[in-house]
Amino acid sequence: MHLLTVAQMQAIEAASDRAGHSYDAMMALAGEAVAQAISERRPLESGHVLVLVGPGNNGGDGLVAARHLAEQGMQVAAYLSRPRDPEQDAVYRAAQEAEVPIVSAEEDPDGEILGELTSAANVILDALLGTGATPPLHGTIAAILNTVRAALARRAVSPLKPVRSVSPLSAPRPYVVAVDGPSGLDFDTGEIDPTALVADLTVTFAAPKWGHVSLPAAAHIGELLVADIGIPDRVTYPEGPHLACPDLVRPWLPARPAGAHKGTFGKAMIVAGSANYTGAAVLSATAAIRTGAGLVTLALPSSLHDAVVAAIPEATYLMLSHTLGVVNAHAVATLREALPSYTALLVGPGLGNTTESRAFLETLLQSGGRRRATGFIRTEVDTGSGPLLPPLVVDADGLNILSGLPDWPSLLPPETILTPHPGEMARLTGLDTQEIQGRRLEIAQERADTWHQVIVLKGAFTVVAGPQRRPVILPFANPGLASAGTGDVLAGAIVALRAQGVPAFEAAVTGAFLHGLAGEFATTRYGAAGTTAGDVALNLAEAWRRI
Repeated sequence: MHLLTVAQMQAIEAASDRAGHSYDAMMALAGEAVAQAISERRPLESGHVLVLVGPGNNGGDGLVAARHLAEQGMQVAAYLSRPRDPEQDAVYRAAQEAEVPIVSAEEDPDGEILGELTSAANVILDALLGTGATPPLHGTIAAILNTVRAALARRAVSPLKPVRSVSPLSAPRPYVVAVDGPSGLDFDTGEIDPTALVADLTVTFAAPKWGHVSLPAAAHIGELLVADIGIPDRVTYPEGPHLACPDLVRPWLPARPAGAHKGTFGKAMIVAGSANYTGAAVLSATAAIRTGAGLVTLALPSSLHDAVVAAIPEATYLMLSHTLGVVNAHAVATLREALPSYTALLVGPGLGNTTESRAFLETLLQSGGRRRATGFIRTEVDTGSGPLLPPLVVDADGLNILSGLPDWPSLLPPETILTPHPGEMARLTGLDTQEIQGRRLEIAQERADTWHQVIVLKGAFTVVAGPQRRPVILPFANPGLASAGTGDVLAGAIVALRAQGVPAFEAAVTGAFLHGLAGEFATTRYGAAGTTAGDVALNLAEAWRRI
């Protein structure tokens, strides 16, 4: 799904109009889509709908939606920021003909009517301003939003009558829907005016905009629905990043044929865990199993086996040499002997960044099993003495250890997947964390191209970048994932997909999407504060099923 700037969206609409699909036709489809989204989420008996109507096309979308909702039997009222001329405005005239009660701010100078409409509303549709407006807001629009916010605040403190249960429809706060985005949003930068309403649902058109996936505005978006407004196929979208969605990742999920056996779905080796971080091994292996790997083997310090095996009996185990519960260089020989039969390898979760673990990873990477490109035509040659490593994922302490090795990118197999959080990315690049966060997309893509590796830069709206690939941004900003161990779960999901033969970039995007969706399910059930990494791992199977 394309991710667009405001100027790019305006150019696409203009091209569509020139191609014969007019602005009026696009508005008709936009308003109908908004009405459909509301009726699907709020039944007719939900009561009153208040539509806040701005002066431009966004307000026109709102009036079209108001007419459709009224024709479906909902009780709809429209509140205009400025009067519209029915002789010149067909959508306004159609709303009048559908007997939608319409009031303008000009008729309500003290905001009393607006306050009453807000107090009675079960659904508020914000169609004041669209992509062409930027904060700060002034004048009538700001006054309308302040009046609505004040009325909502009064409702929030009003006592509810005793009921056996409180459903979303009986809650004091109405369901808020934004057309394109909450009024006061800068759709390019993610800046948002303090008067903006927090939406439960945002319906945008043709493609998401940068502001939808940029903080702080993203916290006001709620569920994001991208509606089709009939842009002709011959209209070309610009090159640029994509926003991940189910339609993107669904074709990349490995098939599960009826006649399969465990070998069909690959073998994942996970080198994880240490005396201080035993749980990381459990979380990454659980995630790999829940993401469909046929066989998952945990290679861990032998002293951890008894503590781990009861937590995850589905895994098999490879006992590694260790020093006080941390893998050491002697473990490499044991690991390398087993690796030829495995289809993917994850190294890093919970290893610890110690002298012993550093010696282990350096020995593993330097003792053979890597390719290097040579010549003007990229010819892959084996530069080591041992068998090639299987497709590799490096996470957590594996990344921290890598950052201290000279010329570390040359030690990795091609298209290794690296899964850093911003702090780890800062160590890998030598940049500071603030710069990483300020230029997430650009830095991830630059380094993917330079290092010839796939980068999964974690955080709100995770970025996945691959060498010479169009980067993908994940649509998740979930505080429930800001918890220890969730990165181990992500790494386990990705290595399971690699083990099943999914190419590196596609495995990174798909694993990150499954992880983000599983986090949404877990947070919905337990809340952002109560969600654990284990909850996310257990919801991976449901995320796969839903996709």
